[in-house]
Amino acid sequence: MKRLVWMGIGVAIGVIAFRKVTEAQSALGPEGLNRAVGRLADGVYDFADAVRAGMRERETDLRSALGVDSQDVVRR
Repeated sequence: MKRLVWMGIGVAIGVIAFRKVTEAQSALGPEGLNRAVGRLADGVYDFADAVRAGMRERETDLRSALGVDSQDVVRR
């Protein structure tokens, strides 16, 4: 009986999620969905670039603070 209740809850959640996704797709349209995914990918790429730039800046600060100015230090 317990399994039947949990299965019913799972099916209900699946149906609700499917309806929400279908509703969102119809609201955006086919081109709108592609644009939204493209904007998301661009945002992730920009965020990764900002993180890399921050890491480079922090590494430069640490190198100057430690007196290690040479960039040709061998990394292990």
